[in-house]
Amino acid sequence: MQHPDTSGGPPPKKAKLWGGRFRGDTDPVMEKFNNSLRFDKRMWEEDLTGSAAYARAIHRAGIITLEERDVILRGLDKVRQEWESGTFVVVDGDEDIHTANERRLTEFVGDAGKKLHTGRSRNDQVATDVRLWLRRHLATAGGEVCTLLEVMCDIAEQNIEILMAGYTHLQPAQPVRFSHWVMSHASAILRDAQRLTDLMNRVNVLPLGCGALAGHAFGIDRDALAQDLGFGEVSLNSLDTVCDRDFVAETLWWASMMQVHLSQVSEDLIVLNLQRCVEISDAYATGSSLMPQKKNPDALELLRGKAGRLLGHQCGFMATLKGLPRSYNKDLQEDKEPLFDTIDTVHDVLQISAGVFATLKPRPMQLLETLMPEMLATDLAEYLVRKGVPFRETHHIAGAAVKMAEDLQTPLSSLTVEQLQTLHSSFEDDVIAEVFDFEKSVERKSSIGGTSKRSVMATVMRIRQFVDGDLRPLFQRLNGDTSCNMS
Repeated sequence: MQHPDTSGGPPPKKAKLWGGRFRGDTDPVMEKFNNSLRFDKRMWEEDLTGSAAYARAIHRAGIITLEERDVILRGLDKVRQEWESGTFVVVDGDEDIHTANERRLTEFVGDAGKKLHTGRSRNDQVATDVRLWLRRHLATAGGEVCTLLEVMCDIAEQNIEILMAGYTHLQPAQPVRFSHWVMSHASAILRDAQRLTDLMNRVNVLPLGCGALAGHAFGIDRDALAQDLGFGEVSLNSLDTVCDRDFVAETLWWASMMQVHLSQVSEDLIVLNLQRCVEISDAYATGSSLMPQKKNPDALELLRGKAGRLLGHQCGFMATLKGLPRSYNKDLQEDKEPLFDTIDTVHDVLQISAGVFATLKPRPMQLLETLMPEMLATDLAEYLVRKGVPFRETHHIAGAAVKMAEDLQTPLSSLTVEQLQTLHSSFEDDVIAEVFDFEKSVERKSSIGGTSKRSVMATVMRIRQFVDGDLRPLFQRLNGDTSCNMS
């Protein structure tokens, strides 16, 4: 299928943008090998947005007339309408999104369309498209991170009374609040959100106006162009600009780090689900094709498994970058598929994670059953500290109490005051009531970041304030900056 000729003349020759010095046809295998339209066409809107801004910029520089600018802008709007309606038709020779859009623009507006690329290279054009596309999707991902943090704060606040075992080395360690455990993972996700805000400063840099590598020959105003496209600053060096993919590598690293955190929380939930300490919603579980009783935590297992996928993208792209000479090389076309897949995955995992936590039901009695008296051995040592005994001594004394209980095959909490006094005379009649109470144990951890009710609620409040006051407004503003401006 071909587009009708809108100019009334013969159909335009499907020449390549770079074909002037070449003779003969390209190997068909090479055509396919070189073609990137199948994956970079998702940047059609950003390519048109950048082209519209560039048309305004070269008009300001006196390269095209006001009439030519307006013709180009109207033509770009027609191309945009075709993409939006799904009627844009790819033809032979459309090797990437830039070629396809420029070809169709020229079919609509004729010679004026051929002036649009003046001073511009696909090198700075593609870098601009990727940054525009990534800025929009990272802002969306930022909003999804905020939603996940809000959901985690909700479940923590709603279940503040529930106690559970805290673990180190997967061994029972000390009692904590279930909410404290939730906030431990929320704190890691918060760091991911903070890193994202920092990353976006480096994404939001204008490459356009650098040409192929040496700069722009027609005095284009790059500051005005940056303002038109909503970029925060202009790149400093044209040689570096067209081959700079640090922002892609950094995005892949950020996504990998966040996915590692989501993998960790998924592993914790898989273990808690195994212990029947939490109930995973049916919406995020599946069954077995053979065993009718099974309810598998597939969402959590996939969240855990996606970490390897994203880490692979990040490692692979760094290997692509490491040996490249200045400046642009076609190797850099390999940035898009791992980037696009990573961002698609980020959107999915953040929404799935928020759904898992929004529907998660902790089981208070089962969580309480994970607690055991031996987890209060540190509290026994701290009891003596409050009596003036040095901690290094109390640690050994509490260890001796644990050994005594093991030898007697009785729980630590069943030792009598008299038995404890054989280990140290500072044990008094209140030791059993003061030490062997899980609620008192967690409430004593009342400093900032601790597991007492007040400390956990303070953490919830601080995260909510940061999300509502800083993160969400920032990401909403960045999303607003990326609106398509074709006028």
